[in-house]
Amino acid sequence: MEMTSFLLIFFFFLLIYSFFFLFNPTNSKSTLQPGFKHYPIFGTLPEFLLNRHRFLDWSTQVLSQCPTSTAVFSRPGKVNGVITANPANVEHMLKTNFENYPKGTRFISLLEDFLGRGIFNSDGETWRAQRKTASYEFNTRSLRNFVMETAAVELHTRFVPVLERAAALNKVVDLQDLLERYSFDNICKVAFNFDPGCLAGDGTSGSEFMKAFEEAATLSSGRFMYVLPGLYKIKKLLNFGSESKLQKSIATVHKFADDIIQSRITESAKEPNDDLLSRFMDISEYSPEFLRDIVISFILAGRDTTSSALTWFFWILSSHPEVKLKILEELKTLRLSKSDQNSYEFDDLRQFRPERWLEEENGGGTVVYRPENPFKYPVFHGGARVCLGKEMAYTQMKLVAATIMEVFEVELEVVEKKVPEHVLSLTMRMKDGLKVRVRKR
Repeated sequence: MEMTSFLLIFFFFLLIYSFFFLFNPTNSKSTLQPGFKHYPIFGTLPEFLLNRHRFLDWSTQVLSQCPTSTAVFSRPGKVNGVITANPANVEHMLKTNFENYPKGTRFISLLEDFLGRGIFNSDGETWRAQRKTASYEFNTRSLRNFVMETAAVELHTRFVPVLERAAALNKVVDLQDLLERYSFDNICKVAFNFDPGCLAGDGTSGSEFMKAFEEAATLSSGRFMYVLPGLYKIKKLLNFGSESKLQKSIATVHKFADDIIQSRITESAKEPNDDLLSRFMDISEYSPEFLRDIVISFILAGRDTTSSALTWFFWILSSHPEVKLKILEELKTLRLSKSDQNSYEFDDLRQFRPERWLEEENGGGTVVYRPENPFKYPVFHGGARVCLGKEMAYTQMKLVAATIMEVFEVELEVVEKKVPEHVLSLTMRMKDGLKVRVRKR
């Protein structure tokens, strides 16, 4: 009760303070400077409270108005920082001066309950050792071939049949959920030589783990949005609210990872394996708890990223029939045949224009893919931490998108012009999924 009373009093005074500064007549637009609005004592906190539910949209809006696409923010509790969309700054941090910009204690501590000290939540030698081991494995031809074979088999023996049954019954399906199940089965087979069978049968297996993993990722990232940076520690200690839900979700995720490790230990005693997890298990100083962190990190990397990208791809494609037609024409052709910019134009980025990635080769009429500055579009990160599975992810996404488009017509159950809401999580999942009907071509 004392904590609740304190918070109520705090927010009451904060509300009065914010009202005074936000609606003060002297605070005219003509005196405003680009960037986040700063208030005495509270810094950017008042505006953060008004916009944290739409943090990505808000920060994008602010950066688009800044000449350098960079802005400074500050909040009570020594939460200070810089948000940038300037490619030169991104390259400086991720590549040129990588060692000067570690994730840091605060970042790691916020995600440690969920990710431990896995490759996405570690610095220094802990990160380097994992990176070196994973890098070796990702560069082997055998793994690349195994990834393609696994992705194709899962697609044609599980994913396509689920869509065929839905088409036959004219049934609405959540395409995001199916894509996440597909990606999850894939990463478990490739990285751990383990088949969870989430797309087996009617495509609804493993729901408890799937829900727990989503909840753990979302609630863990939610810690970054707290008004008071240390408040989550108090809630965790008291086993209260979102922290209580988070700990239950993490326990489910940890049990799943521990079971994988235990089964692999039993199997490796009988027959050695060459999967990613086996290489880490060969390092004697890695404890079962550390191996668990590694397992969870790779599930996050393999499950949520490509599935989210494909979900948004099919959504945006639904409102651009001209692009869909071009893709189908190109797929047909393939079946039969078997400029540098260093700054953003935010209005241009809001347009769905696939041609931005293409250019005519030597004036000969042949259109080829033109790679963009990786620090301008760092969707696979960049520099020393660039995603090891980048090319495999592209291959998997193209395989899935091409196969579904060639076999099915995908139609949104509810057509709305507004952009669907996204979940503020470790990856940008679509809130409430993507409900569609499919019919065979």
